[in-house]
Amino acid sequence: MPTALTIAAHHDDIEFLMAGTMILLKQRGWDLHYMDIADGCRGSTVTDREETAQIRLNEARQAAESLGAVFHPPICPDMEIHYRTDLLRKVAAVVRQVQPSVILTHSPIDYMEDHENACRLAVGAAFAHGMPNLESDPPVGTYDDPVTVYHAQPIGNRQPTGELVVPHFYVDISDVIDKKQQALACHESQKVWLDQSQGMDSYLQTMRDGSAEVGRMSGRFAFAEGWRRREHWGFCGRNDDPLRDALADMIAPGKPRGEVEKG
Repeated sequence: MPTALTIAAHHDDIEFLMAGTMILLKQRGWDLHYMDIADGCRGSTVTDREETAQIRLNEARQAAESLGAVFHPPICPDMEIHYRTDLLRKVAAVVRQVQPSVILTHSPIDYMEDHENACRLAVGAAFAHGMPNLESDPPVGTYDDPVTVYHAQPIGNRQPTGELVVPHFYVDISDVIDKKQQALACHESQKVWLDQSQGMDSYLQTMRDGSAEVGRMSGRFAFAEGWRRREHWGFCGRNDDPLRDALADMIAPGKPRGEVEKG
């Protein structure tokens, strides 16, 4: 069956930005895999690093299970996601083990560097999926089938400097928004942290509001997720677009690929 691998920075990023699309792919027979690069250890004002990391690991495992996804453990602490060879080799090992045809990851430009660097690692590992002289950790053999990379919307649908980001296409998640919320609700420890650190009030309502905003951007859907397909060079065929093909009846077009953002 076709396989999708989601690679995000922190426990709950997948649920905020990507889980609706994952649920729809699962309903259509796709195999799902779930990886957060950071361990969540700094995401609390109440518990210490070790306890916080364990709590968040347990929550992430529950969330992945609720999505029907295979869980891959984190590889570094919060705020230490950098584009380094040791982390790239670890992410490359997961990509080669899973052999996905689709990778879902963060926007290349987002509100914090953990998101941007997680994106860079996902893209680098995807690019190296058939590169035997880039040794993975642990060692895993390469594969030559194409992999297509898609970028989720940035937090708030805007670049850090305020410019609106319009996706290439929108996926209608209206029928699965409650299941998306159930997956996010597994991250119960995040309510206090997000309320105190980012003023998010209710993290579940914040997710619904964000999905509704993307739905309004689509002009068609009550709730949506937006995606941009990365260019094909080194990854897949010029016309490969497996995510759009898989969910063709649930998609509204956004900004055509390659159109320059206007200030």
